[in-house]
Amino acid sequence: MTATFNPLRSAKGSMWRGYALIAPLFLFLLSTFVVPTGMLLWRSVADPELGAALPLTASVLANWNGRGLPDEAEPALIADLKSVDRAKLASLSRRLSYEDAGFRALLQTTKRQIDSGAAGSLVAIQSKWSDNSTWQAMKRAAGPIGAYHLLSAVDLKYDYEKGLGSLRPDGTLYRSIILRTFIIAFSTAIITLVLAFPLCIFLLRQTPKIHNVLLLFVLLPFWTSILVRTTAWLALLQDRGVINSLLMDMGIIDSPLKLLYNRVGVIIAMVHVMLPFMIFPLLGSMRSIDPRLYRAALSLGARPLYAFRRVYIPQVLPGMMAGMLMVFVVSLGFYITPMLVGGPGDQMISYYIALFTTSTLNWGLASSLGLILLSLTLALYTLQNLMVRGGSSKS
Repeated sequence: MTATFNPLRSAKGSMWRGYALIAPLFLFLLSTFVVPTGMLLWRSVADPELGAALPLTASVLANWNGRGLPDEAEPALIADLKSVDRAKLASLSRRLSYEDAGFRALLQTTKRQIDSGAAGSLVAIQSKWSDNSTWQAMKRAAGPIGAYHLLSAVDLKYDYEKGLGSLRPDGTLYRSIILRTFIIAFSTAIITLVLAFPLCIFLLRQTPKIHNVLLLFVLLPFWTSILVRTTAWLALLQDRGVINSLLMDMGIIDSPLKLLYNRVGVIIAMVHVMLPFMIFPLLGSMRSIDPRLYRAALSLGARPLYAFRRVYIPQVLPGMMAGMLMVFVVSLGFYITPMLVGGPGDQMISYYIALFTTSTLNWGLASSLGLILLSLTLALYTLQNLMVRGGSSKS
């Protein structure tokens, strides 16, 4: 008896075999990218230290309105400090020291006095316990979820008496760093577009043999480490480097130009690294354009500049936006290049994220900066899609 062929069963089998083929890649991405990224972003709102070290105090502060002094907090804090684990107290001291560096000494001194029985009240041990700001800082850390790190990443702090206000009176720090990062990344994207556009037009007009040779030179940076390329720019841009020496020998300048350890050097090096990321999507978009449309516009009486703006640019716009978005997003995460060729005022947000995760161990602030950067990037990506769709619909 022969078995009948079932098309539906065969289709389901093919589908499950396809899923099985991509399952290892899916699990790899899930375990090495999605889960670590989710855990890192969770750190931006997680604030568990005070609740783990001083549970009774955290419960009292959660119900306190933040005004005056909490009446029931003192006995709860004394009871917690008598039984707190030293490791948990050290973790809490590090968290509270983000707001006030004196918290570590305050908690350690208070615990020693309570353990010795030398004082009967917190104010008798340290006068800072009579300050509303001390208890407010602890309330902001009461957790297990809080907005302190996110607000700190944009230079804000919530005061329970005054409301939302500036974190520091001397101006903004992290907002300036975020703005600086976006300015450098956007400048890099614009300059790469200006350089790549005429180069792509030139490449399309060459014979296939010359075209392939020129593309080989474009691909060469992909085969060289970013660290090597950036180090090469150190030799080119320094005061007695190749560029300054050549300009001085030609009599164009009398003294060396300041091309290193400033914004100019950072953008030059980043443009060199990111130029291929602009060339290839732009070149692909230009290849798909029918040149007869531009010639038809000219034959119908349109001026070259008008035809270029109304006929050619709308067709190449998707490639331009794709290249700019790729260059912009990749440039946002640059770390090595600004650190080597830039000055203190040219470091981008990735430098500070690395600083907080490796040196100060302020994972909450580092995660908050990363979350803000991710959110702004997704917002710009959405805006870019809307602009491309709007331009396509008009054309």
